[in-house]
Amino acid sequence: MSDLTPRSTGAAPAPADGDNRYKAVQAKLDTLGKAMDDATLELEGLRRSMHANAGDAGEMAQDIENARLDPKFVQLTRAVETALDGATREVRTLCDTAQETADLTHQTRHTHARLYGALDDIRSNRKERTPKPGFFNR
Repeated sequence: MSDLTPRSTGAAPAPADGDNRYKAVQAKLDTLGKAMDDATLELEGLRRSMHANAGDAGEMAQDIENARLDPKFVQLTRAVETALDGATREVRTLCDTAQETADLTHQTRHTHARLYGALDDIRSNRKERTPKPGFFNR
């Protein structure tokens, strides 16, 4: 039987605010990466469950056929098996996409840290206030 109830994974969505400070961007990327990792795991579990259900439907169709019941029930059960197989393939594609997004998010976070981390350290440890990015672009 399929369990379609949402599970709380603890990853809260990152707020889509205009806060582009270094630490805020790092936190948002981290939250997104964790959420995509969680989604990948959930989708893989769904794919496995659907694959197992498709196999069960195939076995059930064979049992119905062996019991010499009305052929329409065999056809309907085979249709369920076929639909589950197709859905399983699509969930696999979605799972791969979620994993790719998670990987790119982690890579982006690392690149952002490499490019702007030292600058943030310098700006954060100064006593004097510094202009916001873009101040001199007037």
